[in-house]
Amino acid sequence: MNKLPNSMSGGIGLITLLGIFGKALLQSTKLERGLHSQPSQGGSGFFHLSQSSLSLDAFFGFSPIADLVVAAAVFVAAVAVGMANNRMTGLLMLALAALSICSAASIFRPVSDSHRSAALELFSPADGSFASLEEAYEALRTFEILGVEKKGDVSAATCPSVTSVLGSSSAPKELFYALKVNSILKCNVDDTSFEVVASRLKAVVSDASSLLDFYYSIGGLLLIKDQTSGVEVLLGDAEGTFQSIKALSQSDGRWRYSSSNPESSTYAAGLALEALAGVISLASPEINPSMIRTVKNDIVKLFDSIEKYDDGTFYFDEKVVDAREHRGPLSVTSSVIQGLTAFASVTSESITLPEDRILGLAKFFLGIGIPGDAKDLFNQISSLACLENNRVSIPLILSLPSTVLSLTKKDLLKVKVNTVLGSNSPPLKVKLLRAFSSVSKDAPVIESQELKYDPGSTFHSLVLPETIDVGSYIFVFELALQDSEDVNTYATGGQTQIPIYITGVMKIENAAVAVLDSDLGTVDTQKSLNLDQENDVSLSANHLQKLRLSFRLSTPRGHTYKPHQAFLKLKHETKVEHIFVLKISGKQFELVLDFLGLVEKFFYLSGRYDLQLTVGDAVMENSFLLPIGHVELDLPEAPEKAPHPPLQPADLSSRYGPKAEIAHVFRIPDKRPPKELSLSFLGLSLLPLLGFLVGVTMPLGGEFEEFPFFCFTCYICHAIPRWHCGSSVAVRAFLVEVGSVHNVEGPWFLGSIPDLCWTQNPLSPGLDIS
Repeated sequence: MNKLPNSMSGGIGLITLLGIFGKALLQSTKLERGLHSQPSQGGSGFFHLSQSSLSLDAFFGFSPIADLVVAAAVFVAAVAVGMANNRMTGLLMLALAALSICSAASIFRPVSDSHRSAALELFSPADGSFASLEEAYEALRTFEILGVEKKGDVSAATCPSVTSVLGSSSAPKELFYALKVNSILKCNVDDTSFEVVASRLKAVVSDASSLLDFYYSIGGLLLIKDQTSGVEVLLGDAEGTFQSIKALSQSDGRWRYSSSNPESSTYAAGLALEALAGVISLASPEINPSMIRTVKNDIVKLFDSIEKYDDGTFYFDEKVVDAREHRGPLSVTSSVIQGLTAFASVTSESITLPEDRILGLAKFFLGIGIPGDAKDLFNQISSLACLENNRVSIPLILSLPSTVLSLTKKDLLKVKVNTVLGSNSPPLKVKLLRAFSSVSKDAPVIESQELKYDPGSTFHSLVLPETIDVGSYIFVFELALQDSEDVNTYATGGQTQIPIYITGVMKIENAAVAVLDSDLGTVDTQKSLNLDQENDVSLSANHLQKLRLSFRLSTPRGHTYKPHQAFLKLKHETKVEHIFVLKISGKQFELVLDFLGLVEKFFYLSGRYDLQLTVGDAVMENSFLLPIGHVELDLPEAPEKAPHPPLQPADLSSRYGPKAEIAHVFRIPDKRPPKELSLSFLGLSLLPLLGFLVGVTMPLGGEFEEFPFFCFTCYICHAIPRWHCGSSVAVRAFLVEVGSVHNVEGPWFLGSIPDLCWTQNPLSPGLDIS
């Protein structure tokens, strides 16, 4: 098996860029679905792409048309990169193309561990404390909904701020968030502090003239009511407060922030509904039911202005273009959802809204993936928590763990139904109403199949019937609740269409390449091919012959299959390439090249042409790009006016690549004799010294007594001790012995040295005067 080339990473980068371009081209408006909210400090307002959450669903959104563009871009890049490399590269790229198609499908999945990881990353306080109590509440509430234990780390640094704000004359907004944080952390706040805060908030309600004053003060009183029972928080004039807030409403269901501001806002409508819900909870006596019904009508009008995407998602957006007040669809929709669910929870009468709107709102929040801003993540999670348990309608999300099913591996069709936060659904049945090919929608291949429920895995599964073959399909599901009481509680959304891709290993048969005679069409040379591995066939042809390549491709069900790409590339020695598309003829693919009609296209270039076959499709698991051999072409000489081959792009590596290493030689070393010869001469030179040392240490017995000068010091060199004069005798004896061997008389000149020494000491006891 070939190794992956180094350009693999470059191909993946090209695929990513093409995917982004295609998606952005078709979804320029869709990218606004939750990303225009005002980013908080430290956030970008865009998607958070951590390792645990990186997916095309989160990055690109959801649209079947845009998904096809991404898939096509990925496939083109895969073929381009594969042509420049080898079979394995093309195989992996084609597999990546298949995965990208199904990964970008309109599949909405509930909240997962990816959201928890993002929450821990985005809500990370500096030095253990948050910048404000508002940020602290958003972090704590997000952790509480997602089941992340983080209270102990924040409580020690946040509770002092809570008690400090509640004990001071802070603004209603600061009191509101201090009470919200206290509702989660349960800080040590006594009833006396609550009573002081409640009296201040009641005073704000009495004098309030803006919607935000009503919202924060009434919300604070409601929080005190939930945290302690020893403080009186009920409103004395609840209906008057209700009417003051209702006076800010508009005929289209939106609200103004104050009577002096004529501009209406959808975001303000959510705040108003939440404030009115607080008034109803704090009212004594109860609010007039007719006033509540009026607000319910306002809610219906507000939902008439809801906007919709092509994939069935619904959202709210501001219509006023104001840099100071404008908010994105995510924050606006979140405000409406929290206001709606809060108002519905305090009214005795139900609020009837189309269940497809509620389900579409849930898909909106799930469809934006994982935001990269802490504020956006809080809006997403808190809104989903409101939809998880509300009195209007609880949406149920149908999701598939995989939208790619392999016939070769005998994969089962698996479906799971959960709430938006991932809780199990009530007892229900999942029916596959029909499944039809994306090419032919008139003839369904599956009809009225009920999926089998597995209590252990909580999946609904179905074995794919024989009528399903490889290809892209649209599966239409429907949820049927088993308990009739659940029909008014849960929103199933009716029919749900999901694109599913069936893949498999194609069977390749009768693959052969042949050289034909042009006149009779008889086979001159034919060789079989094994397209499961690389081939190295060798062919030769002239301009009067033809080249034929043929093979049969069949699906795991035995049907003939036409892949998206099938072409043959001929590459000359001069790197001039020619590509020819294979066409299906009957039940097999066939390509016949008549060289007589192609000599001009081949620029009359004779020589070796390498053959490379590419066959690939998104649903073909064994797509390949591999060499099959070469052909030696003998073409006629080019005429004078024949076209010349195009200039090939220069090899940038030869121009900008590293140069050859330069070796500097300053002086050629002298020739030296062999090491053995040098050592031999060194030994011969040291041999006399060795004899000298032996002679010095050799004992001479009583012969020294014959020298009368033995015991005296030489007057010429009187500083030399006596033993040194004795050593000269040894030197003389050694040299005399050497000289006698060679009949040399020269060493006798040393005899004058002892004579001189004796002469200089005439009083020596050894002197014979006679």
